[in-house]
Amino acid sequence: MNINQINKAADNLRILEAAMVEKAKSGHPGGAMGGADFTNLLYAKYLVYDPENPHWFMRDRFFLDPGHMSTMLYGALYFCGKYTIEDLQAFRQWGSVTPGHPEVDIERGIENASGPLGQGHVMAVGAAIAERFFVARFGEVVSHKTFAFISDGGIQEEISQGAGRLAGYLGLNNLIMFYDSNKVQLASMVDATSTEDTAAKYKAWNWNVIEIDGCNPVEIADALENALAEEKRPTIIIGDTVMGKGCVTENGENFEFKCSTHGNPLSKSGASYEKTISNLGGDPENPWVLFPETKELYEARKKELKAIVAERKAKFEKWASENPEKAQELQNYIDGKMPEIDYKAIAHKPNIATRAASADVLAELGDKLGNMIVSSADLANSDKTEGFIKKKGHLFAPRDFSGTFLQAGVAELTMASIMNGIALHGGLQCACGTFFVFSDYMKPAFRMAALMELPVKYVWSHDSFRVGEDGPTHEPVEQEAQLRLMEELKNHSGKNSILVLRPADSAETTIAWKMAMENKDTPTALILTRQNINDIAPKGTDRYEEAKEMEKGGYVVLECDAPDVVLVGNGSDVSLLIGAAKELEGKGVKSRVVSMPSIGLWRNQSAEYKESVIPSGVPVFGKTSGLPSTFATVVGANGMVSGLDHFGESAPAGVLEEKFGFTVEHTVSEILNFLGK
Repeated sequence: MNINQINKAADNLRILEAAMVEKAKSGHPGGAMGGADFTNLLYAKYLVYDPENPHWFMRDRFFLDPGHMSTMLYGALYFCGKYTIEDLQAFRQWGSVTPGHPEVDIERGIENASGPLGQGHVMAVGAAIAERFFVARFGEVVSHKTFAFISDGGIQEEISQGAGRLAGYLGLNNLIMFYDSNKVQLASMVDATSTEDTAAKYKAWNWNVIEIDGCNPVEIADALENALAEEKRPTIIIGDTVMGKGCVTENGENFEFKCSTHGNPLSKSGASYEKTISNLGGDPENPWVLFPETKELYEARKKELKAIVAERKAKFEKWASENPEKAQELQNYIDGKMPEIDYKAIAHKPNIATRAASADVLAELGDKLGNMIVSSADLANSDKTEGFIKKKGHLFAPRDFSGTFLQAGVAELTMASIMNGIALHGGLQCACGTFFVFSDYMKPAFRMAALMELPVKYVWSHDSFRVGEDGPTHEPVEQEAQLRLMEELKNHSGKNSILVLRPADSAETTIAWKMAMENKDTPTALILTRQNINDIAPKGTDRYEEAKEMEKGGYVVLECDAPDVVLVGNGSDVSLLIGAAKELEGKGVKSRVVSMPSIGLWRNQSAEYKESVIPSGVPVFGKTSGLPSTFATVVGANGMVSGLDHFGESAPAGVLEEKFGFTVEHTVSEILNFLGK
């Protein structure tokens, strides 16, 4: 290894990092300048990818956790030929491919969106799990490494606790994480917030811990070689780095280790931008230069990669020719091809909880799909995700990834971020479950899933105050309304950012799972009951076929000619409305009942379809176990929504229904008052 060449390239990277932020007049140069030595060496010597095919399935993956250090990644990928100088110069500008925090762009080598600290390295844990899953089924011929880069802030985020525990427990020896320990934060030094022994913490979690000078390429290389040889544990390389490495003042005085360089252009930090560029060997008048040493280094790596990739592909082709069935199975997984699932044939007991109906579907998926991972946050027996391994499959265990179910422990956010990493890796279906009220813990992760357009499935049971005795801490009220806001939010492809489904009976639950598995563009949330609910009687002879109308968001489940009122609800509230409609009929009021499991999909329908379901001029009454605002846009300005505007209470579900007005009698009274009768 030519140390002078390596150091020159790292300084080249630092120059570009500083220049990008300076031109944009915003950004975070200091941390990126300190992390440049590791990132440069990783891309110049260790990361294995196919320069000709960015989507090569057996490539190593690099996950950046501190997204504010994006310039470090863009600069290194520029050296790899993934960006142009013009791309770097457009940093943080409208329409550029170099946003302030990275967004997924596999063509350019960006494996994950990052920004909220902590999540990036947990996605890496998910990707590492995915890789081990494939190796367990197809052998070392598909093996590859997962690298992650984390900062002081990411280490502090609580999510790192769950990731560290799980990765160590599982023995993810394919995971290598560099901890950029510069001991400087945005507003203070690290020692103002923490004195913990990070090395001891990760050792306790069964990690291979290596402590080095994080700016010394020889020590970095030795640490990476050690990590690559590790057979039983994930590795964390704790690198002592230098915030703002190379920064100097106008007088040439050292200006490293300063908080001010964290979040300001150098010219606004107290450092001299021009003198710093000169100190690093660049031209302040034209910092947008690729050094000859850098060009030579990365061209040599490109040749090395060509040979490495060719050798690995040859080994794979030999394996494929010897194992054609396995090879085809793998290709089907990569291509996202799934076997036919006869959803209609899935049997349910009558009048069951939708979580139980979900378990029936999951049992079929677990039996038929070989490339699906399901997880639960220590609630598998209650959210019924354990149904996935009812027919076959078992739990992941330390260094045993032959299973299909991940017990995440009580770590909802960690679990959800791991699912994002599994989805980002590719080739797998993934779902995770917990109680609906605890979806709050998962919000940062499913927002990222929505942003990255990842088809993760969320199974959220115990959907209402009918949780009962567990009380208000466990009774979701505002959660559905919050999710419905995400349905209003469009992703960058112009689609609803998430598909939210609250099914009203077992038939709708089956269709909901069908929709979730067919949804390749966004996350899907299934909101399910703990309590049993009555099956909706078919209008004709085939309830399943009728329930398929829910694919339009809302549809009629109880019809009448010339209705006096349209009753709208979802989930367990639909059967309540059907009961109310039957009582109203005896009072001379004709009611149409509409089940609306997805308000987002309903909003996307044509005006003609909406009119056929909810005719204009007919009063609309909504009923929801959550906030009335859930259905506000559906009923319109002249409609009414009855719901909860307060937290729940601890009491049996039947008592709460009486106290909160969720009985047929009370609902009928509400509707009659609404109609002025």
